[in-house]
Amino acid sequence: MNRIKEVLEEKGIKQTWLAERLGKSYNMVNGYVQNRQQPRLEVLFEIAKILEVDPKELIKTDKPA
Repeated sequence: MNRIKEVLEEKGIKQTWLAERLGKSYNMVNGYVQNRQQPRLEVLFEIAKILEVDPKELIKTDKPA
């Protein structure tokens, strides 16, 4: 599971903007945001770079932070 949706909402960023910056289709990014599919590790790091967050912030864990 990932936190891409939460981070986008926190930063006020739209999925379409992220899709354009990432060079992926809106449908692909929407799949990541809705947790229907998970991005490859390289893509997750690229999303973190674009959103200017630590990659760990994009990953949900069961353990308390």
